[in-house]
Amino acid sequence: MTIAHWCVLFGGILPILCAGLAKSGAADFDNARPREWFEKQAGWRKRADAAQRNGWEAFPLFAAAVLVATTQGAETGAVDALALGWVALRLAYVWAYVADRPSLRSALFTGALAATVAIFTAPLWT
Repeated sequence: MTIAHWCVLFGGILPILCAGLAKSGAADFDNARPREWFEKQAGWRKRADAAQRNGWEAFPLFAAAVLVATTQGAETGAVDALALGWVALRLAYVWAYVADRPSLRSALFTGALAATVAIFTAPLWT
């Protein structure tokens, strides 16, 4: 397996980590009705949940891009580097979201999306 494949695994786990962050230390978390609990949150907990939701939205295209690139002959080193870049950008995105830095968050989202597009199209420039 390539580094990019491991990045797909991490990308699939990252939203779960965001949910864990949102719930961490909350004595009133209701595991019987977690979505209702999340809807009642404010501040950084609400933003961590929003980062989780965005993670689920961003992940499928990234995973598909890695699979396309790695099965269609893209250069492994380039795909690995782009996938690591995607992971770094998404981690920074989560931080920016939780820290309430919307302009930075948007820039990081755009960078991660550009990395995804570059991964998907990598077989064309190999």
